[in-house]
Amino acid sequence: MRRPPEKPPDSDGLIPPHGGYRNLKSFQMAELCFDVTVRFCERYVDRRSRTHDQMVQAARSGTQNIVEGSAASGTSKRTEMKLTDTARFSLEELRRDYRDYLRQRRLTEWSYGEPLRQELLDARCASADEVAEWVRKVRTRLGRNGRKPRYEEIAANAALVLIAVACSLLDRQLASLAKRFLADGGFTERMYRLRSQRRGQEPPA
Repeated sequence: MRRPPEKPPDSDGLIPPHGGYRNLKSFQMAELCFDVTVRFCERYVDRRSRTHDQMVQAARSGTQNIVEGSAASGTSKRTEMKLTDTARFSLEELRRDYRDYLRQRRLTEWSYGEPLRQELLDARCASADEVAEWVRKVRTRLGRNGRKPRYEEIAANAALVLIAVACSLLDRQLASLAKRFLADGGFTERMYRLRSQRRGQEPPA
């Protein structure tokens, strides 16, 4: 069942329903990336390092800007698009951090043709615990086959797959927002239309 918008529309239709960010697939995936990153940093990144704080903050920014953009959408589509784009940028920054983590430790980053990428997507993990369990099972299975990659290598690559999905969803969301803005305008345009309608309904003096 879809949750109702967190902010109700006004009676005149000037401010449309907004704030229902929990229903956004982009938010759900960004939140999963945040939870996975917090878990990854707690286990594999020194808490005293700048990288630890940087990764957690970038992941948090990905979710927080989607929330703030959703809250602003009722009165400013420009602000919503700007904040959504900021969320996209934050996740791109996070992706760079994971890639640096792998590169600096001489660990392998999965290619786009790596079957494990699709395997993770097919698993449809909905929580950091489910992602961690998937990582454990993959590590056990590959260990039996003699490959024996390190846990953090699989975990970092799993995070990269999830970030790629979140970024793709945000790209689609931004394209949809831009299309709607061009078609319907924003708060100022709605206010102008509403005023014009009211003037047309007023009886002549």
